[in-house]
Amino acid sequence: MKIYVAGHRGLVGSAIVRAIESDGKHSWIGQSRSELDLLDRKAVFEYLANEKPGAVIIAAAKVGGIHANDTYPVEFLSENLRIETNLMDAAHTSGTPRLLFLGSSCVYPKMAQQPIKEEYLLTGELEKTNEAYALAKISGLKLVQAYRKQYGHKWISAMPTNMYGPGDNFDLENSHVLPALIRKFHDAKTQGSPSVELWGTGSPKREFLHSDDLGRACLFLLENYDDDVAINVGVGEDVLIKDLAEIIQGIVDFKGEIVWDNTKPDGTPRKLLDVSRIAAMGWKPEIKLAEGIRSTYGWYLDNNPSLSSKS
Repeated sequence: MKIYVAGHRGLVGSAIVRAIESDGKHSWIGQSRSELDLLDRKAVFEYLANEKPGAVIIAAAKVGGIHANDTYPVEFLSENLRIETNLMDAAHTSGTPRLLFLGSSCVYPKMAQQPIKEEYLLTGELEKTNEAYALAKISGLKLVQAYRKQYGHKWISAMPTNMYGPGDNFDLENSHVLPALIRKFHDAKTQGSPSVELWGTGSPKREFLHSDDLGRACLFLLENYDDDVAINVGVGEDVLIKDLAEIIQGIVDFKGEIVWDNTKPDGTPRKLLDVSRIAAMGWKPEIKLAEGIRSTYGWYLDNNPSLSSKS
């Protein structure tokens, strides 16, 4: 297949490209934002009509941390709705046989039973701080199902858990917890700080999937999955934030102390996906957490020339 990867320069999209190139069976195409604005409906239709890919993977989205999601709900809802509807409508018009839409674990209810099964979707209230983003993603999942029902398309959706890896966002203002911890410990090490202050108690548990594992999962699903259920993709186990912080502290080699500010909120106590469905198909992640964090930290150092050396 010739696969169009929408968002090929992002954390997930670049991992999908690496998986396609490593696998060698398929080719891929992609356009940067300056080459193709996915908010421009006419341009998207023209691009897919000209290229006629055998598959489309929608890894493009407007993303951000809690603060950005809570501050700009209009952009997170409106832009993500337009990106996914433009791509799916254009894929339909151009006759694209296969499409994979990537959702997010935030589509599940805030207080969902753990581990979270696919059927828990729309059974409870969403986390308010990222409700707009979650609603856009849920709409994308439902649009895939609608296209399957009305036109018989073999289109699918997947729900990945918390992602990390090369190409991640390490900005302290709007990054997610794992890259933020890498950045905090690195900054404290290079500045000679005696301690690092972290929010909460460290007691919440989170699941983390390396982007290269997700890239391989996307290719696996595109080749083997055909169902209207949006399938979970994760590792099936989680880690205490306290333990995660200590793992990262060791990898960064920060010798100081971790101070937990328990006046700050912990957030949702646990968010773990039930991955029994994809596991039964024969897929499982390959990259262990410590190994993945080590390579991600290496990428962070290599791609930030202003940083001091790894030593």
